[in-house]
Amino acid sequence: MPSGRRHPRVEGTRPQAEVIQHRFADFWIRDSLPPVQFGIQRGRSLFAGFGLLVTAVAGDWPQWRGPTRDGQVQGPAWPDSLSKSNLVQLWRVDLGAGYSGPVVVGDLVISVETQQKKREVVRAFDRVSGRPVWTNGWEGAMSVPFFAKSNGDWIRSTPASDGTNLFVAGMRDVLVSLDVRTGAERWRYDFVKELGTPLPDFGFVCSPLIDGDAVYVQAGASLAKMDTKSGQPLWRSLQDKGGTFGSAFSSPVMAVLNGRRQLVVQTREKLAGVDPADGRVLWSQPVEAFRGMNILTPVIVGDSVFTSTYGGKTQLFRTERDGDNWRLESGWTHKSQGYMSTPVVVNGVVYEHLKSERVMALELKSGKELWTTDKSMGKYWSMVANGDRILALDQRGHLNLLRANPEKFDLMDQRPVSDADTWAHLAVAGDQLFVRELNGLSAWRWRATP
Repeated sequence: MPSGRRHPRVEGTRPQAEVIQHRFADFWIRDSLPPVQFGIQRGRSLFAGFGLLVTAVAGDWPQWRGPTRDGQVQGPAWPDSLSKSNLVQLWRVDLGAGYSGPVVVGDLVISVETQQKKREVVRAFDRVSGRPVWTNGWEGAMSVPFFAKSNGDWIRSTPASDGTNLFVAGMRDVLVSLDVRTGAERWRYDFVKELGTPLPDFGFVCSPLIDGDAVYVQAGASLAKMDTKSGQPLWRSLQDKGGTFGSAFSSPVMAVLNGRRQLVVQTREKLAGVDPADGRVLWSQPVEAFRGMNILTPVIVGDSVFTSTYGGKTQLFRTERDGDNWRLESGWTHKSQGYMSTPVVVNGVVYEHLKSERVMALELKSGKELWTTDKSMGKYWSMVANGDRILALDQRGHLNLLRANPEKFDLMDQRPVSDADTWAHLAVAGDQLFVRELNGLSAWRWRATP
């Protein structure tokens, strides 16, 4: 197959960051630090005397749902409130439309956008100042079906980086590899052109998963393993018809189930475990959903797989293995329906945002409903957990801080962080939060209460 390789090119305009100045020591100190010291030093508090919660810049958010792809982050406990003395906005930049979540790699935060319904653009900014660092882009946009128009035609997939490469999924089933430091293009693979597969009606939705020298995507009417260096397919599995009912909404995860390392994948019709070496399907399980709206990323807990679907139900499957023979058993089912929000699990409890716009807590072992909110909490939540705290960004621009409490819905605080749609996943890296609005990106920082 031809490689679809293109010549490297870095281009585009550089928007000026609207840097919001604050009279706080942790922000002003930045300007007195050597860039290398400030941008690279990690793992310890640089200025403990000024009351910083964590390092000035620490941690990455390199892919969909964070470093471990499960919405979990490590670090000091978050404050008890989202007050302005605890959470400070650092800067904001205007961007083209997009629902792709930001990724954070070293001293860069990277976002993707669709410009004027005809071009896809990747931008990298200094994560502390908001200063533009590089821009690259390509022609590529599409119109989604009329019943999905309310959520726009713009780019959706969250990029992934291994610290050297950045993999970006364009709406027209195109996977692009960029140099994460410069934005220079390394290769491009057009699944429709190279494989003759149908253009996915809803665009390239899956967020890439990097594992060693391979990147996995649900694209080209299949699950594909791509070589990170050459951009060539190494194998394809779970092939379907693409188009309207075949193209995936979910994203794969890597897991160890019953001692066997494998990809866990949700297609429009089923869950499956796939051997990463050769693409062989180890097991599969049909999953009921309205029009194949299996959107959640599978959640792995031990040897079990959790999912919840629109028009289906919430359920846990337990895997069993006898040599090369696999069997899935239903652990439990619950009548509730998930939608687009992938839940987080804290201390054996799954916290899930539902199609009904309520939030529910379930005991993961038994499926017992612990509580459900009695009012709408918005249409979508992107959730990140740290210890017994959960941050949840809804699509209205409201940031919620919850205590993971199995006894009741324990909302500690709520604060607007945007006046625009915020369907993109919240990114949390060290002491910083990044909020991708429909037409902008803002950076925030935790600060210790004086």
